Amino acid sequence: MSAVEDRLAELGLKLPQVVPPLASYQPAVRTGAYVHTSGQLPMVDGSLPVTGKVGAEVGPEQAKELAATCALNALAAVKSVIGDLDKIVRVVKVVGFVASAPDFTGQPGVINGASELLGEVLGDKGVHARSAVGVAVLPIDAPVEVEMQVEVAD
Repeated sequence: MSAVEDRLAELGLKLPQVVPPLASYQPAVRTGAYVHTSGQLPMVDGSLPVTGKVGAEVGPEQAKELAATCALNALAAVKSVIGDLDKIVRVVKVVGFVASAPDFTGQPGVINGASELLGEVLGDKGVHARSAVGVAVLPIDAPVEVEMQVEVAD
């Protein structure tokens, strides 16, 4: 196991299997020194644990936990391309989408779930630039979706 996966285990987490694509795309692709993930939903064992809009059917704290699940799924997608998460040089950028009720404005706090998980797991390598975007709806009525760009070593 890699040091990154050892750290996940210390946190009581396990890297999941890569979530199969819902349409015509790859979960992650590498170009040069970078891996770009597709948007990762908070799938657990092949299904969404909850659906709906944040600020309506889904509370902000629950959505924050779902964003952490998205980040974990994104790490699995990265591993599927590079084989060993210890090759991560740094997370460069995270983009988080939050399916939001019309009056919900707490998108940054929700996407903190992904950012905080990456920091806990990767330390300084997990510090990144980020966008947190409110949207009307996400695929299969997911509350959150996260994609990331990661610099990797050969």
